[in-house]
Amino acid sequence: MAGKDGVVAAKSGRGKAKGGAKSVSRSSKAGLQFPVGRIARYLKKGRYAHRVGSGSPVYLSAVLEYLAAEVLELAGNAARDNKKNRIIPRHIQLAVRNDEELSKLLGSVTIANGGVLPKIESVLLPKSTKSKSDKAEIGSASQEF
Repeated sequence: MAGKDGVVAAKSGRGKAKGGAKSVSRSSKAGLQFPVGRIARYLKKGRYAHRVGSGSPVYLSAVLEYLAAEVLELAGNAARDNKKNRIIPRHIQLAVRNDEELSKLLGSVTIANGGVLPKIESVLLPKSTKSKSDKAEIGSASQEF
């Protein structure tokens, strides 16, 4: 269709809009913080499949964002418990190892500068005082005879 000045206006659905319409990212369309476009590029470049659907990078971005938010929330709680304002690898280690599901997911992962969970083996603990007091009572009874 030609306008007044003889310019043909493109009305097909291909290409970028010429009317100055603002482009909206796929991350904002999905309501995510993680980059959907970048993850789509990585999926294509990684050659995991011949073709990559339009929904798969959105789904993967959502899953990665959820996992990151979960770990950061628990690590932030660990940092607050230690009266710190910054999350350090130790806080991430404490958060992951104290959560059953995250510990299972990251079971074979080593977190650098994370340390270990504080735990004392039961064998190393001193014997309970109850058994010592029973022996003392038996010994004192035999002394009376």
